[in-house]
Parts: sequence; structure tokens; C-alpha cells
Amino acid sequence: MHAEAIPWYWRALDFEELAREFPPPPDYFRTTFRVSRDELRTLQERRFLETMRRGWEIPFFQRHWRAAGMEPGDIRGLDDLQKIPPYDVHHIRASIERNPPFGDFMGISPADGKRMPLVLQTSGGTTGLPRPMLYAPRDRETMAIMGGRRFALHGIRPGDMVLVTYALGLSNGAAAPREALWRYSGAVPVMTGGGATTPTRRQIEIAQAWGISVILGFPSYLRHMALTARDEMGIDPKSLGIRLIGTHLGMEDRRRIEDLWGAPCFDAYGTHESGMMAAECERQSGMHVQEDAYILEIADPESGRILAEGEQGTVYITTLYKYGAPQIRFNVNDISAYVPGICACGGTLRRLARIFGRSDNMVKLRGVNVFPEAVGAVVAGDRRTNGEFFCFVDRVGEAATDEMTVMVEVIDPAADRAAVKTDLERRMKEVLGVRVTVNPAAKGGLDQYTGTSQTSKIKRLLDRRKCS
Repeated sequence: MHAEAIPWYWRALDFEELAREFPPPPDYFRTTFRVSRDELRTLQERRFLETMRRGWEIPFFQRHWRAAGMEPGDIRGLDDLQKIPPYDVHHIRASIERNPPFGDFMGISPADGKRMPLVLQTSGGTTGLPRPMLYAPRDRETMAIMGGRRFALHGIRPGDMVLVTYALGLSNGAAAPREALWRYSGAVPVMTGGGATTPTRRQIEIAQAWGISVILGFPSYLRHMALTARDEMGIDPKSLGIRLIGTHLGMEDRRRIEDLWGAPCFDAYGTHESGMMAAECERQSGMHVQEDAYILEIADPESGRILAEGEQGTVYITTLYKYGAPQIRFNVNDISAYVPGICACGGTLRRLARIFGRSDNMVKLRGVNVFPEAVGAVVAGDRRTNGEFFCFVDRVGEAATDEMTVMVEVIDPAADRAAVKTDLERRMKEVLGVRVTVNPAAKGGLDQYTGTSQTSKIKRLLDRRKCS
């Protein structure tokens, strides 16, 4: 037998101390959620300087900051935050290529598993190999607390049976919610995963038989589940007794999902590197940012200038809790804005509006910036469709004109497809500011492109100009 010590998880951190620093629910609502802005600023200052000290210990930040002329001690507080050069996923990928397989942006390595238990999860891996992330015990437990706060804000309570339809596998998709649910909500996670893991019909049967009260999932799959129950199984989704739905709306139509299920639908925002950063409360009027653990800036995508409340820009993330792989002005390329004012619920934390799209997912079409999410919002607003769509972008003809074709699924086989085409083309011209071609398709006809029935990482765009 090996005499070498094995690091036990429960010895890896002080749970009581962590709960005092980052209160889980319900303590969260008596403390951090209603803290004064002055108290919050003081807390953020201390944690930010600790994060900066940790950053200077990591080769990635040493290289990135020194290349911009920064030296230790140059950043003395949050007032200097904007002096720090941002970075994005391209810098992370370069770090991994330079130092495979994990890069040098993490201050821990697999060898640290000899002294503390580590967790590895990845990005979704939509393009190329998924990006790995190692989590130290304290980091991972704090992420679970952040997830627990999200679920409490939505209204999930002890005893709820929660169907988790996020993807099971290497990604954080289902793993992170499971940890948050069973550790910090008292609810029971039912880990069905996406349709490729548990067929959609079986998920409906489980929801019916086991008294599922909450569903977590992406909007496309939530719609797909409801329509499968209604149109293929003869089950009214409203009869299943779903009390609430947790999702990541983006530009999706909240009311469409709520009408199908007869339950309120709550938005949330997180990333695999950072965890759950913001979530809606029962007022559904913006996502409360967990500002004791994150500083989120909204910046102009071109100039990097920090924008005022209400102005849309790209999100810069600075974490205030991470030891293994802190993020300091990480440009995640998501487009959002801060909601002005204070929420009617009484929480003092700032609120993010919805995620309007991704700046790196935007396509330039004849001089106009087009986000697939904006296309989806138009499609979802037409009740003759089920909200499913897919965009092809091509360079057409001798003049090499950029053209977008939007395929949409029509629910009723007898529907007038010519009318759907005409109406949606007109509406998209109004909303997008550029002409696109709409091609109606049968229900389920786009699954080969989107993967809606198989995965939670739905695809919406293929820019074939890059292939020509």
C-alpha cells in the first residue's frame, strides 16, 4: 500500500471561514445582497489588491502586463483598474499553444493535486479542442456558492426536484449546477443532460413521474421539450406542474417559453472560467451581479472605453476570489449593458441587462453588423415558427456580394410558407437594417445544423465566406 498522503477535500479549506467571506443563501440576502455601496467598495478594493498580487505570481500576467509597460506596484487600487491591459480568448489559446496542454495562465498544475484536490472542467469546445481549466478547492467551492445564490434568487427552494438538461461531460454545463444545487440549495438535481444523453420523450416522462418542479436548460431545448410533450406525446406542458425555469436567455423571447410551460423563466449569466456572475430575482428586471466576487466592466468593443449605464458594450471580467486562475480584465466578448437604478426587490447590487450577443459572433453583412441573436429574436416573435433558426452567410456571384440566408422551422405543415417568408424578410430588414433571405423549413429540419435535440451547445451560424 502507498504511504503517500492523499489530499482529502474536506481538509482542503475552511468551510465556515469561506461562508463568512462569501455568504451562501439565505445569509447572502441579509448581508452582501443589501450592502451599502461604500462597504462594497471597501471590500472590492481589498480583494482586488489581493488578486493583483496573485496575478504577478503567474507567468501569463507577468508577460502580458510587462509587454504593456506595467510593473508591480503600478496598480494601487480600483481607481487604476482601467490602466490594466485587457486580454481575451485568443491570448488564452496562445498560452496553451506555447505551453501545452494547460498553458501558463493558471497558477496551479496537475502536480498540485499531490497537495490539494483539483477539478478539471472545460469550455464547450464549439471550435477546436475545449479549453481546460483547473480549479483549486476554494475556487470551486466559491463557484458553488455563487450558483447557490443564483438558484435562491430565482426562487428554487429546499425539496424542489430540479431537472438539469445542460450537457454532461467535460464542460461545466451540468457539473457546476449540480454542485451548487445539492450543496447550497437543498433542492435535488436530476441530471438528465441534453437529448443525446436522455431522449427528450424520456425527460418528459421523468418530469411527469418524479414530480419535477424546476427545469434548467437553454431556451432552444426548453422550447423543444415543450413542443415534444405537446405535439408528439399529447401532454400539455402546463400540466406537469413546473414551478419555474432557469435559463440563459440572451435575445430569446422569455414570454414564449413561459407561455409554453406556464411558469416564470429567469435569466442568468456565467462562464466556464468565472462561474455564475449574475442572476435575475423574481422581479425579472435585470441580473444582479455578485459584486463581492466579480467586477464587471462594460467597454466599447473598438476603443476599450468604459461605458455609462445603459450603453451596450463588451464585458470585461475581473474575479475577486480565484487563486488558481484569476481573471483580471478578461474580455469575454459578450455584449451587455448595466441597468440604471436600484431593483424594486431592495438589492443594492448592480444589474446587467440581457446578453445581446457576442462581439466575436457578429458578422459584417454589406457594412452592417448582424448578430445571430438578433435574428433569433425576430424569428421567436413569429408564432408560426417554433423559434428554431440557422444562418448561412455566403459570398455570391461574380460581384462576390455578401448574402445571409436564414432558415426557420415552421410548426404547421399546412402553413403558408410564402407568407412566412415575406413577413419575416420584411421584419428582419426593419430590425437588422439589412436585407436577408428567409427559407422556411419543416419542424425538425434544422436539427442537423443546430443540434437542438442533441446538445445544449446550439449552433446558429455558418459563415461559409471563411471556407471559400
